[in-house]
Amino acid sequence: MSASAAAASPALRFSSATPLLAPLHRPLRRRLPSVRCSLAATPGVRTPPELVDSILSKVKGTDRGVLLPKDGHQEVADVALQLGKYCIDEPVKSPLIFGEWEVVYCSVPTSPGGLYRTPLGRLIFKTDEMIQVVEAPDVIRNKVSFSVFGLEGAVSLKGKLNVLDSKWIQVIFEAPELKVGSLGFQYGGESEVKLEITYVDEKIRLGKGSRGSLFVFLRRG
Repeated sequence: MSASAAAASPALRFSSATPLLAPLHRPLRRRLPSVRCSLAATPGVRTPPELVDSILSKVKGTDRGVLLPKDGHQEVADVALQLGKYCIDEPVKSPLIFGEWEVVYCSVPTSPGGLYRTPLGRLIFKTDEMIQVVEAPDVIRNKVSFSVFGLEGAVSLKGKLNVLDSKWIQVIFEAPELKVGSLGFQYGGESEVKLEITYVDEKIRLGKGSRGSLFVFLRRG
């Protein structure tokens, strides 16, 4: 979430030092408590739903942020900062964090996916999905699905979530598992990420890694 719980810082990279993101099993659906915010009609002040729509529109069609120019990243960061003001208390304890999430943006392309998301890696591996599942009480499953030379593949990680304080989580991941076609194997060793949950509701989750990477997760289903 380098979380990305989450998020992995996150929410996540394919090296023994930093993991990637996503699930192997779809968690049971659960009723989520609604998050309500009421603001007086103050000119220039946007409500959380408006800010959520804004940040999603800014990252849409950008290959999870890769195609955004520098000022585009700054605009995303500005909206994330505004949303952070409406974050619920102690988000790490909220059932809102559980579920299946898609990584729709990261300010640092290689944070989720590692070498698979470098300029060379993106030429070889076509990323299909980047998913993170947070299962109660403390399991995170990260998965990046891709195609390479006509074959379907995926890199998966399973981690244990530890709560550090009211907003920060740590995830200790097992060695990643790589599967291409019918071949599969594990490589590397354990890895660790730390992620601050800066906003969460029924639709999106924002996370910031220990090195400053900003993640936007969109709830699936």
